[in-house]
Amino acid sequence: MKENHAITIKDIAKKAGVSQATISKILNDYPDVSQKTKERVFRIMEEAGYRPSHSARTLAQKTSKLIGVVYAGRINADFDHPFFIEVLNAFKRTIGMHGYDLLFFSDETFQKEENFYARCLYYKVDGCIIIAGEDVQQSIEDLTKSEIPCIGVDIQLDGPKSGYVMTDNKKISQSVVDYFYLQGHRDIAYIGGANESAVSNIRLKGFRESIHEYGLTLRPEWVIEGDFFEQSGYEAGLSLFKGNAQKPTAVFSSSDLMAFGFMRAMQELGVSIPGDVSLVGCDDQLAARYVQPPLTTVRQNKEKIGRLAALMLLDFIAGRASTARILVEPELIGRETTASLLL
Repeated sequence: MKENHAITIKDIAKKAGVSQATISKILNDYPDVSQKTKERVFRIMEEAGYRPSHSARTLAQKTSKLIGVVYAGRINADFDHPFFIEVLNAFKRTIGMHGYDLLFFSDETFQKEENFYARCLYYKVDGCIIIAGEDVQQSIEDLTKSEIPCIGVDIQLDGPKSGYVMTDNKKISQSVVDYFYLQGHRDIAYIGGANESAVSNIRLKGFRESIHEYGLTLRPEWVIEGDFFEQSGYEAGLSLFKGNAQKPTAVFSSSDLMAFGFMRAMQELGVSIPGDVSLVGCDDQLAARYVQPPLTTVRQNKEKIGRLAALMLLDFIAGRASTARILVEPELIGRETTASLLL
């Protein structure tokens, strides 16, 4: 790959089969160039390692071509949840095709009295993607109520230039209860995230409502709070199946990682999946296909969520939209951790 300084606009124009004037228009975001051509040119720039300097128009408007990445509240295990990584990768690829770079904000590198809005002003970011966490800070609201365009992922934003995109979390739980009910299960347990998590609360509400709609009884001890990570699923499994109390025949784990922990607990206790208990996870992580038995799970379209977040934010920045609230349909993927009780 050539160094950035060795690549010129003329080189890019030749590779893309367009004029240098067209390249200049694309860099300055003129509206008379098709989106398809813009995306092709940005892809060629990316492959060639070319990074254009700020154009005169960009400098005049005092834009930075920077997008802030903000993690709202506490994110367990240093942001390493696979769901957010895959969403952010899709976001990065899409936003990068339009000439933007990402700037990550960390609480650890700033004094406590500084907030996200002040930091965004300092770096002159053109917009922000806000990733959901727990115990969301007040400064997140200050940012989303400002003039800076913001898109939330798994967090509902309602500022003047804010929107959000997430999976329809209520439908996630409804689809699982429907699936279990059709298999003959009536004793269904739930392992969720922390109470501070808005997404977890939506899933739990959907689960409770669906159980109620089918006229089933939900035992309080069968609703267990976790944290979306493996160890809490393991502990939930021990809580549900150790001892002589009545056991559920089916368990919905609201993340695949917790489901993996639950499976480890069942293996230690000698409980068969799906012979003794059926299990459904959520996220459809790559590992769900390869654990034994392969995990039945609810797929979140992480690529679509990331791309939508990028395109929606670009619309906000360009003034083409003010607010947007998008729910993406989930999909239940049947594998081998569930079994029918019906003859």
